[in-house]
This record gives sequence, C-alpha cells and structure tokens, in this order.
Amino acid sequence: MAGSVVGFVGLDEVSLKLAALLLQSGFTVQAFDTSPRLMKDFSKLGKCCANLVDVKTGVSALVILITHVDQIPGVVFGNEIVAAGLPKDVVIILHSTVHALRIQELEKRLRDDYQIETIVDMYVLKAISGVPNENILIVSSGQAESTSRAQLFLSAMSEGVFICDGDIGSASKIKMVIELLEGIHFVASIEALALSAHAGIHPWIIYDIISNAAGSSWVFKNYVPNLIKPHQWSCNLLDAFCGSLGMVLDTAKSLIFPLPLLTVAYQQILAVVSSNGGADDKDSPSLKLWERLVGVNILDAAQAKAYNPEELAAQLVSSKNIKSIGFIGLGAMGFGMATHLLKSNFNVLGYDVYKPSVSRFENEGGIAGCSPAEVSKDVDALIVMVANEYQAESALYGNNGAVAALPSGASIILSSTVSPTFVSQLERRLKNEQKDLNLVDAPVSGGVKRAADGTLTIMASGSDEALHHVSSVLSALSEKLYIIKGGCGAGSVAKMINQLLAGVHIASTAEALAFGARLGINTRLLYDIIRSSSGTSWMFENRGPHMLESDYTPLSAIDIFVKDLGIVSREGSSGKVPLNVSNAAHQLFLAGSAAGWGRIDDSAVVKVYETLTGVKVEAKSQALSKKSVFQSLPPEWSGDPVANIVTLSDKSLKTLVVLDDDPTGTQTVHGIHVLTEWSVHSLVQEFSERPKCFFILTNSRSLTSDKASRLVIDICSNLSTAAKKVEAEFTVVLRGDSTLRGHFPEEVDAAVSVVGEVDAWLLCPFFFQGGRLTIGDVHYVADSDRLIPCGETEFAKDASFGYKSSNLREWVEEKTNGRLKATSVSTISLQLIRKGGPQAVCDSLCSLSKGSTCIVNAASERDISVFAAGMIQAELKGKRFLCRTAASFVSARLGITPKAPLVPADLGIPRERHGGLIVVGSYVPKTTKQVEELLSQRSHALKKLELSVDRVALKSVEEREEEIKEISYLANVYLKSGKDTLIVTSRQLILGKSSSESLEINAKVSSALVEIVRGITERPRYILAKGGITSSDLATKALEVKRAKIVGQALAGVPLWQLGPESTHPGVPYIVFPGNVGDSNAVAEVVKCWAYPKRPSTLELLRNAEKGGYAVGAFNVYNLEGVAAVVSAAEEERSPAILQIHPGAMDQGGIPLLATCIAAAEQASVPITVHFDHGTSKQQLLEIMDYGLDSVMVDGSHLPFKENIAYTKYISLIAKSKNLMVEAELGRLSGTEDDLTVEDYEARLTDVNQAQEFIDATGIGALAVCIGNVHGKYPASGPNLRLDLLKDLNDTCSGKVHLVLHGASGLPTDIIEECIKLGIRKFNVNTEVRKAYINSLSNPGKDLVHLMKSAKDAMKAVAAEKMRLFGSAGKA
Repeated sequence: MAGSVVGFVGLDEVSLKLAALLLQSGFTVQAFDTSPRLMKDFSKLGKCCANLVDVKTGVSALVILITHVDQIPGVVFGNEIVAAGLPKDVVIILHSTVHALRIQELEKRLRDDYQIETIVDMYVLKAISGVPNENILIVSSGQAESTSRAQLFLSAMSEGVFICDGDIGSASKIKMVIELLEGIHFVASIEALALSAHAGIHPWIIYDIISNAAGSSWVFKNYVPNLIKPHQWSCNLLDAFCGSLGMVLDTAKSLIFPLPLLTVAYQQILAVVSSNGGADDKDSPSLKLWERLVGVNILDAAQAKAYNPEELAAQLVSSKNIKSIGFIGLGAMGFGMATHLLKSNFNVLGYDVYKPSVSRFENEGGIAGCSPAEVSKDVDALIVMVANEYQAESALYGNNGAVAALPSGASIILSSTVSPTFVSQLERRLKNEQKDLNLVDAPVSGGVKRAADGTLTIMASGSDEALHHVSSVLSALSEKLYIIKGGCGAGSVAKMINQLLAGVHIASTAEALAFGARLGINTRLLYDIIRSSSGTSWMFENRGPHMLESDYTPLSAIDIFVKDLGIVSREGSSGKVPLNVSNAAHQLFLAGSAAGWGRIDDSAVVKVYETLTGVKVEAKSQALSKKSVFQSLPPEWSGDPVANIVTLSDKSLKTLVVLDDDPTGTQTVHGIHVLTEWSVHSLVQEFSERPKCFFILTNSRSLTSDKASRLVIDICSNLSTAAKKVEAEFTVVLRGDSTLRGHFPEEVDAAVSVVGEVDAWLLCPFFFQGGRLTIGDVHYVADSDRLIPCGETEFAKDASFGYKSSNLREWVEEKTNGRLKATSVSTISLQLIRKGGPQAVCDSLCSLSKGSTCIVNAASERDISVFAAGMIQAELKGKRFLCRTAASFVSARLGITPKAPLVPADLGIPRERHGGLIVVGSYVPKTTKQVEELLSQRSHALKKLELSVDRVALKSVEEREEEIKEISYLANVYLKSGKDTLIVTSRQLILGKSSSESLEINAKVSSALVEIVRGITERPRYILAKGGITSSDLATKALEVKRAKIVGQALAGVPLWQLGPESTHPGVPYIVFPGNVGDSNAVAEVVKCWAYPKRPSTLELLRNAEKGGYAVGAFNVYNLEGVAAVVSAAEEERSPAILQIHPGAMDQGGIPLLATCIAAAEQASVPITVHFDHGTSKQQLLEIMDYGLDSVMVDGSHLPFKENIAYTKYISLIAKSKNLMVEAELGRLSGTEDDLTVEDYEARLTDVNQAQEFIDATGIGALAVCIGNVHGKYPASGPNLRLDLLKDLNDTCSGKVHLVLHGASGLPTDIIEECIKLGIRKFNVNTEVRKAYINSLSNPGKDLVHLMKSAKDAMKAVAAEKMRLFGSAGKA
C-alpha cells in the first residue's frame, strides 16, 4: 500500500518523526494542527490541511493525537467531526497514552456510531523530550483483525512494532509500568549519589563506574548527568513525576495491588516537591531541592576536581613479581577467579569449607589446602572471596587463620562484599600485626562467567604500595579496573553503591512485572518492550528472564541482597542519610528470606508479590491444545494461490538455489536435482538447463561456525561466477532445520557478504509435515494433539546449537548475541496472511526498511503459499530477499503440490533377493524411540549391528579399524542373504566438554559410518539414512553421489532420492530420514514398505493376469530340481509362476518338499506362489493349510453336486480365515495324473447353470472348468475342447472367479491363445515337464550333480517355453 495517504490530526515532535518515516517508506502524508510552528515543520514533509475535513480526505489511515482525555470531545467529536464520513476500511490510529478505559470508550463510540472497523492505539517509545533517543518503537493494541490491518502503517512509522493481544488500551497500561520503573530508578539514583557523596566518593566517579556495572539503568545513565552538571533540570521534572506516578498508584489502588517501592519513591518525590519554598524555587535545580531533604551536598561534591579511575589503574606498575597466591573461598565466583589465575600462570593454593569445591579445584590444576593457614604460608598475596564479614573474620583470624601464617610483606586482597567500616577496621588491625602486611579493598562485579573469563569489574582501593604490589593479579582478573581514591574502604563504598542500585533494580523488576501481570499484559511482551524503553536496567534485562521462566537456580541468592542492602541500610543510618527506596527493597528481600527462599536466586523476590497478590509473572511459552489454537485462528485465505505462484514464477527468470545444511531439506519437493559438489563447471551445467530450482547439499550443520561461513562464501562465489558465464540470475535460500538448529546468523552474514545487501532476511521455519508451526511469532513443535514451544523441546538442548527462546524475535536476538534486537525484528502475522492475502504480504514486505529481519508466521500449507505468492510479487517489483527457511517454504515458493509417498513399485524396483540397508546416526530422543520401535516390529526380518561410539571416537586407531571392518563384513553377509540390515550407533550420547569438542566426536562417528558403508559391496535393495549429518556424509563420501534426483518422499517429510550413475550403487533408492521427523512408528513403517516384499498371493497373480490379458503357469513339482527349474525359468523370463504340489507328490516329499517350495518362492526375484492341487481329503487339506501355502484346490468333482458344494464351502470358509485362495472343480476331467485315473465314462463337462450356483454358494476364487480337456496325453486325433462352452462359462463367471484349465500339456498354441482370450488365467502343466525330467535320466552323466543339472535344465526349458506361450513372460 505504498503510495497510500496517511493523515495526522494533531502534531507534536514525535508526529513529525513518524511522518518522516512514512515518507521514507513511500507513503504520502497530510496533517492538520493549530500550531503554526508545527505545521511549518510539517510542510517540508507533506500537505498542510486547512481543517479537519481536508485532513481526512482520501486517507487510508488517520493518526489522531490525544495528549489529554479532555481533548477527545473537541478533537474527535467537535464541530468538524473527524469520524464522520470516513470509509469503513480506514485505519484509525489513536496516538495516545490516556487511561485505557477512556481509549476503550472512544473505540466503542467510533465503532457503534460511525461504523469504523479498524481502530488501534499507539504508544511511541524513546521519544522523551530532552533525552537522546536512538530510534522509534511503537506499542499498539486492539482487536486482532485491527492490529493486523494497521501493522503495515505502524511498521512504516517505526524501527520496531510491539503488538499487544487483547483489548485496545494495553499501550497505556504498558506506559504506566514503564513510568513505575522510571520513578523508582530515579529516586534510587539520587539515593546512590547522596550515599556516595557522603562517603567522599566523587559523583562523576560513581557515575562512570555504575554506568558500566550491574547497578546501571537507563534512568541512571541519562538522568544523572543532567542532575549533577552545572546547568541542571529544574524541579518541573519532579512535578511531571508526581503527576504520572500518582496516576499509576491510583490504578493500583483500584486493582487492590500493592506497589511498595513506587509508593516510597512517590512519597520521596512528593516530599521534595512540597519542600519547594515558592516561586523563587520554581526554576531551582531539582537536585538542590533534594539536598535539603537528605542533608548531603551532592552538587558541591560534583564540582570538585575529578580524576579518572581507569587511568589510575593503567598507571600501576607491579613492584614485586607475584608468583604464588593463596585463595580462600571457592564458591561460584571464587572458583572462576581462582581457576582463571591458574590459566594466567599463577601458582594458586585454594581452600574452601566445602570439600567438593576443593577437589574440583585440584582437578583443574590447583593446589588444595586444608585450612586458611595452609594456603597462606609462603604466598605473595592472599585473596579472600567469602560471602560476608563473619566468614572473612573467621578466615583471617579464626582457628588456623590466615593472618598468622602469612609471611611478612604479603598482601591481602579482600574481594568480598563487606561494609566500608569493616575494611577500615581490618586495615588498622593488620597494621598492628607488625608484619608489614598490605590490604587492598577490591570488591568485584560481573557474575560467574566473567569471573572464569577474567573479565570482572574491580573497584580497588588501598595504599599506593599495596595497589602496585598486587597490580598484576588485579589486571589478570579484570576487564575493567577502577582505582578509587580515599584509602581502604573506598572500593567497598563503590561496590556498596552498585549493590544499592542493583538490589533496588531487581526488586523494582519484580514489582513492575507483577503489576503488569495484574494489568493483564503478557509479561513476556512487557519484558521485551521495557528493555527497549527508559524503564530498563542491567538487572531488569538480566533477572527479568529468570522471573519469566520461574527459574530460580541460585546464581546470586536472595540472602546475598539481604546482606548487601543491610550494609547499605547500616551505612546510611550511621551517616544519617535517608535511603527510603533502598530500605523498602531491603524489606522485600527480607520477606523473601523469611518465606524460606533465602538460598534461591535473588530474582525469586518476585515470589513475594506473587504470594501476596495471586498473580503469576511466569511467561514460559506453554504447551497448547492444537485443536484450541486452530479454532482461535481466523479462517485461511479463501483463494488457492498455487496456480498464481506457478504463473508468477514463469515471469521470474531467477533460479531458486537452495543451500541445504543437511539433505533433509529436500523433504517437500520432487522432480528437482540436488548437487553435492559446487565447482563452477558443475554449476554452469546446472544453470544452463534453466531450472526453476536446484539444491546444493552443504552439510554445513556438521561444521564449526567458521568453516560453515567459509563454505557458504565459497559456494555463493562459485554461483555468482557460474551465473555470469551463462547470463543466469538466482535467489539464495538457506534451508535450515525446522527446529531452529544450525549456523544462524553466521551463514546469512556469509551469503550477504557475497551476494550483497538485501532488502530483508526472511525467517520461515514452518514445516507442515513435521508439525513445526509459527503462530504469534512463537515457533511450536506439534506432539500428538499438543503444540510445544520449540524452546521447551529436546531440540533446544542440542549440544552444538542449543537455544532458549521460542519466540522467534527473541531467538534472533539470542542467536545474534544482541546485535539484532527483538524489537527491530518485523513480522508477517497470520492475521495479515489470512485476512489480506498475497497483496497484503507484498505490501508489507515492500514497506520493510532496507536490511530488515522479518519473521513469517504460518500454521498451514495455504498460509505459506499465500506468503510465497506475496513474496514473488514483491520480488517482481525489484525487492531482494535472503531466506532462512525450513523445507515447506521451498515447495510453496515453487508451487509444487504434494504427492503421495512413493513405494518400490513407483520406481519399478524389482523383487531383488538383497536386503535393505538402514544406517542410524542421529541422537535426538525421537530417533532412539523410532529405533526401539523398529526393532520391536521388525526383529524377525532384521539384523542389527551396533557401532560402538566409544570404540570409534575415543579408543585407539586399531580398535576403531577393527570395529569398522567387522561391521562392514557382517553387513555384506546379511544383505546378500536378503536380510534388512540396521547399522546403528550406540545410543548413549557422548558429549565433549565444549560444543566444538562435541562436533569433533560427531565427525568421528560420522566418518566411521562412512567407512562402513564404503566397505559394503553388496547392492542393497534400498538405503535409509537416519539423521541429517549421517545422510549427507553417506551420500557424498560413502556413496560418492555428485548429482541425484529428488523423486519424492518415502513418507511425509522424508525425502527419497534416486542415486545417479556416478554413485557406487547407481539407481538405488536413497531414503533421507531426518532425525526430527515422524512418530515412533515412522521408521518401522518405511522399512516395512521398502523391505523385500512378501510373495504375492495366488489371487493377486490371477488378478494381475486378468488385467494384463495373460495366463499364469502352475507347474507340478516333485523335487528340488523341479522347484529350481520353475523358479529359474520364471526369473529368466521375468514371469510370475505357481509351484504346484499334487497329493501324490506330497505323500512322497512331505513337509520338506513343501518347505522347499515356500523357501524358493520367498527368495525368488519374481512373484512365485505355492499351490496344493486336487485336495480330495478333508483331513489332508486341513493339515496342509497351516504350512504356509498361498492357495489350495478343493477337489469335490467326484461328489454329487450338492455334496461338492458343501465340501468346497466348508474348506473355503477355513481357507479365507487364513488368507488362502480356494480353487474348485465343477465337472470332471478324464485321464491320469499321478496314479489318479478318471475313466472316460466318469468324465463330465462343466454345467453353466450349475456354475453360477456353485460360485455363489462356495465363495471360491478360481474355478477349474471341464471343457473337453484331459489329464495326461490327448488322443492321437488331438484335443477337442468346447470353446463355445468356455465362452459361456466366462460370460457367467467374469468378475466373480478366475477360470483355470487343467491338462494344458499338449495343447497347441492357437488353442492356448484362444483359451486366454476366453478368460483362462491359470494353466496347469504337468505331463510335459515330468516327461522332460524322465527323459533327462537316460543320459545320467558322470556324477549325480550332472544328473541334477541335466534334469533341471530340461524342465526349465519346458517351463520357459510355456511361460512365453501363456503370455506371462516379461510381466513380473
């Protein structure tokens, strides 16, 4: 909608900035205001309107400024009613922070009286008069459809938009919470200045230190300089605070919600304002008024000559080479400091009352001591890092205390947080020891990680001699070292001030988030907004997440602040400096400790508010009901954009090049090639074919970040070179994991460094087939009927790519380490997609600022298709995007519609005797469950080979090679025997000490799997690789694939490739099974489908023959040679066949003969079934049906018609329960077969009229007809078949049963062909095969094996000739 008109009713300085941003995004602006100055400034941007009627003419959106509730009647509903005459689809943006109830009343009137449908409110952040601001952020609220429609305009007016769910007015509530924090932080800052000035520390020194420490806040950084510089803010600032904070407290009272910190801060400000002496004081500096109340001259202290504490630190020169250090206190901070000193080549002796910490320290290379005295002997310096003054006293002067053991001239570095008074007293006591001991007061700040990294902030004080003596130690431990003048105790004063502010800021964070929860604001969103506002602080940003996650793992306990704020309170009292807010915060921590929470994290002070009020601050992304979520969403966009995508894609000449960080990204496409190497030559060839898309398998997820970046740069450079050679254009898509694992933002940065800056990065991890959905910017993983936030899944705990955030905007900030703030990330919402369609998507993308990052929400394939259509439209307008996506985006972008999972028959895979190869390397819990289920379901048909990770990754080279060789050998054996073979890594996950070490272990395991598969020479029926890295390495390194075709999917979300001719197993199907896809049964389901197929039933063979218009030969067999002859002929002719056993042969061969037939049928590479012929004995039929046959013939032809029906029906019912087809005979053949003779006078033709009744009554599958055919030899005159009768029978039986002709031996070709035309689908062949066997015995040869071969070859020739005659050759 660029080019649309936006009107402004009322202007201020912020409005001018908003209008300028709209102008930059291509909008036209117009405005009306009564201020000539503002209108003059606006004239440089757009049209200045003469009245309210003109300003609303032709607008798509109208921004109405309301600074006070009294303006509403005049501005909105005055003589020239703004709302009157506006079209229903206009977007009204209420730029206001008046009370939420007033905004809601205004919205209702606009809807009810003027039928305006789209109304939102807007609160603009970082637009505070007199305070530097970097950018503009907008908070907006309203009904979902309204905020969706308004987002285009809001995004254009700002660098970031926060949308609050729920009713309009939330923006005003958020403003109140920010004002609460500003007020508390303001008063705490002045208390800090007062206490430090009283202690003799220069205010500017405190400002410099605190601004870079944990006690910092936005208010402290931005207000303090204006308070203590010569030209200060007047007391008008305090009046403004009184007004805004009073409104917050009134709201809290109406909600019956306690705000103790704000109440105290407000009363303090009120006391200062009320002390104003009159008009003369109206313009007095606000701090001057404050000084009267606290009794400390802060301003005079600020005018004193200052110094630079960091420069003093830089001037320190070590007066003694310190080699040996004693260290008392190996707690969380102390352990990190002590181990870092070890890494800095100091000799460190450590002691702690907690013995496991001492053992840990010893394991790190330190020297363990059993008492303070033992670690103090013969050291150059002693560091004391204990919890409190009592412990420090005990360590230095208790039993086996350190002071008595220290050598003369040693220095003590006291890094504990203690009171300045304690430090001063300790210095005097040490001097009385007469050992020339030096004391350095050096409290630290920065946390556990910084302690271990040697990047602490240290505030040190002491004599020059002492400081010079230990300068090398202080430098080793610190990133920022401040030397505070004023002698021992000055450092502790600075730390005390930091703790004062830090403690107040933790408590105020709790108060703000709890109040926000009571106001009904999403606390996660509230946190995101506040940390981008004037209400933020270091502690808010650090401890806020703990409160939102209810994670009270103790990093700094509540009792620490009970102690530290107790020091503040005591020092304030002794100096008669009132510290009201600090003491109120102290009481909150005391309340937490009294409740039993003293030893958990200090952020648990929020539980005080939760317990008192019943609110819950916790804002973990919760698992949701999939059904409920889907019901709450607006209906999908009505139009199907796929056809439009295809049309638009045809207009775009750009090739989509997908850099896939593992092979699983091909899981939604088909008919596309994937390359595993990217030489310029190969890329030129690929571009020359002008494909819509091709994939390049980078496998970068298995690499370190640096290597992955270099790889992407190399590929993009080659792409650019190749594209220029053939004048092609391309767009890069970085396909990553749908569960957010991978090298982000490194790979994106690398691609941009080659292809150049793009208009936006588009992040779209939606993957429908895998149940990965993005709703409200939160990315979910579907698990049955629930949606689990991805940050709560096992994927977020990945050793190499772990993360915490489920909200993708926060995830971007987390993964970029704050380089890209969550507030700067734009979104394409589901409301926009489903309400506005492709055009709205296009407009939104076109309005993004250059270099933006944008989240794409999607909950269905229609959503992602709508987005893709809008994106293509934007590209056709010249916009350039770089996409980081999951698999669904690619198919949507290309307009590829899904097709059903492929089965072996779709690829023409023959019945090969070899088994399939399954290789599992993935370690995600889902894979382990799938392997367990596979073994549970398929153990009877599967051989498992477990690769020991310990042996191939951690043991000797010899053990590794032995393990690889053994598994390769066994795999070849099992595959050749026709068994599916599972090679799986041992399931116990072995991690390294770091992410890079974990990647190295993964690489060793993956390379072992590669060597194993490379050693497999038997051609597998198929190959299934489980896990992205595993499948990539096997494809490129073991199977030597350079270019494969993606033919489809083996299961939803499971890509299926066909290997190219250059690979070690050309044409073999390669199933790329992602580690994170499918339920527990998924792998077993695919293996079952692709396993060596069961032999088909006889009924299936006959059905196929019916469809193909041919017949299948059923060959009587008597021994191994006969079985081998028929199977060999069938395989050679690629023909189906039936191995048929006559009762006479069964009497002689028994179960071994039957087992031979079944085994041969199962191992054959063509469809073979086993049939029992002429079953005249009920007992024999009942017995033999349990032995694995496929069909039986129930021969009741010797019985009267009704008895034949009864006998056949009885056996048929039992056979059906065993999935066996029944063949029966109606009529009776003459002749002899296996000593069973039927005389001519006993023979009778099949009665057509009886046939119908017989079939209906018995439920048989095949009917052997008597039409003049005979068992054995036909007479010399030749066969005399009643083909007319056969035609009548076929007409009667067609579609009900398959017709069978016994006595096919000796029938001429023309009769056979005619019989097939008339419906015969099974010919029984015995005499000619038997004759060939008997004739072969006349030339026995030299040995029995020669006789066997001769017999087999003779029978094979007959069988093959019959298969060709019956038309079944080539039909397998």
